[in-house]
Amino acid sequence: MSIAVRGIRKSFGSFTALNDVSLDLPSGELIALLGPSGCGKTTLLRIIAGLEWPDSGSVLLDGSDASRQHVRDRRVGFVFQHYALFRHMTVFENVAFGLRVKPRRARPSEAQIRKRVTDLLELVQLGWLADRFPAQLSGGQRQRIALARALAVEPKVLLLDEPFGALDAQVRKELRRWLRRLHNELHVTSVFVTHDQDEALEVADQIVLMNKGKVEQQGRSQDVYQHPASAFAYSFLGAVNRLPGEVHGSGLKIGDDILPADTAKMARGDKAVAFARPHELRIARDEDSGLAARVIRVLVSGAVARVELTGERVLNGSGRPPELEVEMTREELERLQLAVGQRVRLSAPGLRAFPYVAE
Repeated sequence: MSIAVRGIRKSFGSFTALNDVSLDLPSGELIALLGPSGCGKTTLLRIIAGLEWPDSGSVLLDGSDASRQHVRDRRVGFVFQHYALFRHMTVFENVAFGLRVKPRRARPSEAQIRKRVTDLLELVQLGWLADRFPAQLSGGQRQRIALARALAVEPKVLLLDEPFGALDAQVRKELRRWLRRLHNELHVTSVFVTHDQDEALEVADQIVLMNKGKVEQQGRSQDVYQHPASAFAYSFLGAVNRLPGEVHGSGLKIGDDILPADTAKMARGDKAVAFARPHELRIARDEDSGLAARVIRVLVSGAVARVELTGERVLNGSGRPPELEVEMTREELERLQLAVGQRVRLSAPGLRAFPYVAE
């Protein structure tokens, strides 16, 4: 089922949660609503589900206006961050609940319910826990049961609100991979809310990046990561070095140093900021051009090395030098023979500058 939202606005008192949001979410894809706390992503998810009403705008499901449809008529499954399992029911009964409360004319037979629940528990690899109660399960197991319960009613759309937010890092990583595999089997249109950039990049087919009640950028996950449309998109998605300075010819002047950068639509002397991912910065020991920096720490983890540096010149009168990070292979580190305290030069091919906005 495809999802479209048109001109959605929603306020809570004087706070504007969503400000004229329009989106098209294609059928059969796994889509992440990504952004910082308070950006409107959960409100948008709840409006799609029918758990919240917009002040204006519409929600279209497969082209039909569902804006005034009750949540039970939208054929959506919803998975909450904190599971919302019934503590007094077994795992089996939790998953069966949505089927048992259907109107009599639409309710499956007891044999059909038993088969559906058994199949779903096998799908989420927890059939052996059918007779347990939620309190006897780990957090990761509870979330998988919550997902099975949402799938039991055969939703056309699956909506997940921070589904792994309450879990520890290792369990989160395992469940991310599991959700991706499950989606590849089912191909149910799925939308999940997260503020975790790694989670969105690893799991989603598409990312909708939100900020202050608006859509900042939408696209295929790697496209959004590799081609950010704004300074916010660049700084929010993944580790990044922030390089503020002034437009100078075809580059960015940082202190006394100049780095080549795309400064389109900006004039000489304009304050600007460029971004470089840790793997995009290059370290040179014996060059005169580039950004002057000093090594303050070297970390090696497996085949990857991380070098932490501080800029040698103050940026824009901030009173403190920038802290920078460079990633490289272990072999490259051995070739450079870097030492703490060593002065080096940094370069970054393909830098793109944006108008400066104070943090």
